[in-house]
Amino acid sequence: MDTGDRLLTPGEVAALFRVDPKTVTRWAAAGRIGSIRTPGGHRRFRESEVRALLEGEGMLEEADEMDRPRNAGPAPSTGPGPANAGMY
Repeated sequence: MDTGDRLLTPGEVAALFRVDPKTVTRWAAAGRIGSIRTPGGHRRFRESEVRALLEGEGMLEEADEMDRPRNAGPAPSTGPGPANAGMY
């Protein structure tokens, strides 16, 4: 079998992209990366397609940004407290 046709697990793909395996599963469910189902229902990914995506020939950057948690930073202070001590 050619190494380009090797099938990778979600965990192997996740390690290459440095994301959680569940993120890879979400990408597959959304159609952002092709997958094959084993007879047992597990997802497998063609190594050649994964390598192409890693080399920038795909659109996973957008998917990665969509999967990141939104963090607006600390909530603004609304009244007297340690951050506003002495202001009033």
